[in-house]
Amino acid sequence: METMLRSVSMSGYFDVALRVGLNAVELAREVGLDAASLANLDDRIPAAAACLLLERSAEKASCPTFALQMAATRRRFGAGVVNVLLAHKRTLREVLLAGASYGHLLNEALAVHVEDTGATVTIREELVVDKDVPRNQAVELAVGVLARHSSALLGEHWKPRAVHFVHPAPPSLVLHRRFFGCPMEFGSDFNGLVCATADLDYPNPAANPELARYAEDLAGSLNVAGPGCTELEARKAIYLLLPLGQASVEQVAAHLRMSVRTMQRQLDLANTSFMRLTEEVRYELAVRFMSNSRIRSGAFRGWLAIRTRGRLRTGSSDVSA
Repeated sequence: METMLRSVSMSGYFDVALRVGLNAVELAREVGLDAASLANLDDRIPAAAACLLLERSAEKASCPTFALQMAATRRRFGAGVVNVLLAHKRTLREVLLAGASYGHLLNEALAVHVEDTGATVTIREELVVDKDVPRNQAVELAVGVLARHSSALLGEHWKPRAVHFVHPAPPSLVLHRRFFGCPMEFGSDFNGLVCATADLDYPNPAANPELARYAEDLAGSLNVAGPGCTELEARKAIYLLLPLGQASVEQVAAHLRMSVRTMQRQLDLANTSFMRLTEEVRYELAVRFMSNSRIRSGAFRGWLAIRTRGRLRTGSSDVSA
């Protein structure tokens, strides 16, 4: 099943492409996208093609900040049922929880996980596309939009502690520093933001719980899951939870808000299994992290050794991660 996203997730592309002197229509055609579909914010386009478009645009324009400039065009949540739902939640925590439940209606490839560590919270974002698809620009767009929406929600009360990216730093960090306004760590072991726990529970002054409930009712009718959806959501959950050592079959099923039996039955219908998905994700993460010299050394080496020595043996009942 091809992973899709709504073109609204690519808002700002044409503006930035024009600014840096690119022929957006021609570039879209090169990666197999119809420019009209890209411009129609309600259309669905392949997530892999969108990632490739961002990478080629940044490379052709010699502009490593291409996607971050797109994120900078976002002033507030956009139109549409899901965005209305998010814009009117009472706190950033509620926004993130709703995003985890309904965000796939905007971008099926994007996975979000909130890790509460006491005084601080780590918000991890992962883009799940084919392993050969470059995604650095798409990741910067996703993290940038998250920061932008958080700032729109909380105003001056949004003060992130740090931003993390798995990929290496670009030659210049001037725009990144201005955009995020906090310390940055490239070559990290995750993509996302760290903020104070209190930030997640600060009241959203624009919240309208009644409007949020109405939008949630509408979104619920669109939120119909099938075997293919379960496979994708399970893969996304494994991507997020495996580096944390929390990707057992029980933990992934709980993340998907279903029983282990139901999840396994849905995966059977999709001609896959939890074991197979975990092995595939483990391999892809190992390849990614072993290409990062900073992560390859130190504590992560121990993580990698534990999680790549084949605990999910064929025929074994050991399915913990």
